[in-house]
Amino acid sequence: MSIETPAGYRPLDEASLPAYLGTLPEIAGRLGGAPENWRVSEVGDGNLNLVFIVEGPAGDICVKQSLPYVRLVGDSWPLPLERAFFEYRATTIQARNVGGLVPLILHYDPALFLIVMERLSPHIIMRRGMIDAVVYPAFVDHLVEYTAKSLYFTSDLAMPAAEKKPLVALFAGNTALCKITEDLIFTDPYRIAELNRWTSPELDEVAAAIRADAELKRAVSVLKYKFLAQSEALLHGDLHTGSIMVTSTDTRVIDPEFAFFGPMGFDVGKLIGNLLLSYFSQAGHEQEPGERESYRQWTLSTIERFWNGFERRFIELWTNNRTGDAYPPDLFEAAEANGGDLGLRSFGQAQHAFMRGLFEDALGYAGTSMIRRILGLAHNIDLELIEDQGRRAACEQRTLSLAIDLVKHARQIPSIEAVTAKAATLQATTGTV
Repeated sequence: MSIETPAGYRPLDEASLPAYLGTLPEIAGRLGGAPENWRVSEVGDGNLNLVFIVEGPAGDICVKQSLPYVRLVGDSWPLPLERAFFEYRATTIQARNVGGLVPLILHYDPALFLIVMERLSPHIIMRRGMIDAVVYPAFVDHLVEYTAKSLYFTSDLAMPAAEKKPLVALFAGNTALCKITEDLIFTDPYRIAELNRWTSPELDEVAAAIRADAELKRAVSVLKYKFLAQSEALLHGDLHTGSIMVTSTDTRVIDPEFAFFGPMGFDVGKLIGNLLLSYFSQAGHEQEPGERESYRQWTLSTIERFWNGFERRFIELWTNNRTGDAYPPDLFEAAEANGGDLGLRSFGQAQHAFMRGLFEDALGYAGTSMIRRILGLAHNIDLELIEDQGRRAACEQRTLSLAIDLVKHARQIPSIEAVTAKAATLQATTGTV
């Protein structure tokens, strides 16, 4: 199949990339030496793009280029090249709000849909580290800061509407990647779809039960509607452990090509869901039953610390930066003037109600993120690397049990500690694998 591309676009490869980079003086100076002496490796292991590491005598860089199709599937699934632009714009906006928690962008080429950025080393993809049961002590505080700041400062709580609305309109153009989310997370796992797959025959009955669960499908439809309709803040759009690069002391959030303005609970919930999926996958990676129990406890503690830290930090930012058009301060100040501390108390109640709604959304989105990784198209290596199919299916069944509960009963779940308790109970009562 031939896919039409804009004039001037061409996909680069290991042979052609050095000559191109040699035309960019700042990049060439960063690498040092001559282009013919640079070492180029294509390292992309994601679903969509080309990713290169380029090493020179003076330094190294990372280059990411859009392909005009979904790399996971091939040219039978065309995809707009403009996703590189949305990643570039999202990263530059995030950098203003979260500083060094995102990679430094060095160059963007709008004709080649190509981003040059700093190489993160010795960082690794967090998902791979978690498969090996590596503890990352700095991760949770960094992700609290990243999510709270990136979401708060692009919301109507911080931004005047006249500044936010043009950004909403800009990112509304990222329709193709939003459509992937809409189909793969909120639609396909709940129906017969050509690209769905799961561990069969072990999960055949579970998959059929999910497709027949009317209550679950109603709840998922509400979450999809919010995803479509609520432009609350600029989302990363694909925030999971595969989009985070870490060391023991440093954390960077990468790959915001799915960025758009949507419900804040989506980013928060997607991360929680992927941490829960990692939690249940650990039993499948054990050589001896129970040997990863301490790592499972660290994961649950991390989930609790993430939500509780996010809630505190978000409220702190809101209290100290009331610069948007939502929840006008003078409404609450008037109440305070007339009734002592009533205004402050009323504002606190408003914040509490807001965060409760965000929490319920996050739980629902956590559940949908877990379900799609087991029954949909793109699976996680957390589970896929469990070679024994029976052991993998057992881990997946626990994950699905909690995911369904989160989607259907988010309103009845009082706290993040209740979520982790449910996870621990499922792990304990269904035994080792």
